[in-house]
Amino acid sequence: MTVRVLLADDQTLVREAFAMLVESAPDMEVVGQAATGRQAVELARTERADLVVMDIRMPDFDGIGATRLIAADDDLAGVKVLVLTTYDTDENIVDALRAGASGFLVKDTRPAELLDAIRTVAAGEALLSPGPTARLIARFLRSPEAAPATAGPDCLSEREREVLTLVARGLNNTEIAETLGLSPLTAKTHVSRTMGKLGARDRAQLVVFAYESGLVAPGAG
Repeated sequence: MTVRVLLADDQTLVREAFAMLVESAPDMEVVGQAATGRQAVELARTERADLVVMDIRMPDFDGIGATRLIAADDDLAGVKVLVLTTYDTDENIVDALRAGASGFLVKDTRPAELLDAIRTVAAGEALLSPGPTARLIARFLRSPEAAPATAGPDCLSEREREVLTLVARGLNNTEIAETLGLSPLTAKTHVSRTMGKLGARDRAQLVVFAYESGLVAPGAG
């Protein structure tokens, strides 16, 4: 399958560079370029994109607002969002994950890593760098404006809580299976059930929930 990629960034040179890179991959194609978040939402609808590479800071309508609109639109249920940021300490990443982004990358990522990231997110996996993600959420939770999660993990079974904790620490299904002595299929089933119970769009939102609910403490390794 060819991944249909939409590029959203207000810098023309950045978009063009990303477009050349994406088009160089035999399993991807660029179906549109947007200079604002509003354009990104419109093009996601009209061009049937599979994935949006979304810059956070854009004029008119930023990437967080655009991500939220895409995630909330039933007609765009299959569209994934990969957020790009200049720094991995940008607190806006937490808001982007909450809004429905499936992961994030910093802009100085190597070309091959960007292509791998697109493939990972398009395949339905979250792309989360455990260290930066944990630091970002920890900083967010320490801020005075941080609000606690409205729901707790009480609806989860003990095994699902264990699985959620491991997801929050950056483990994939295979690593979770090895840690808990399960088959990869069973681990995947537990992750899916946990997402269903919590109403999470993907693993990225599970990470945010785990920290906000207190199941995983900031700074926990």
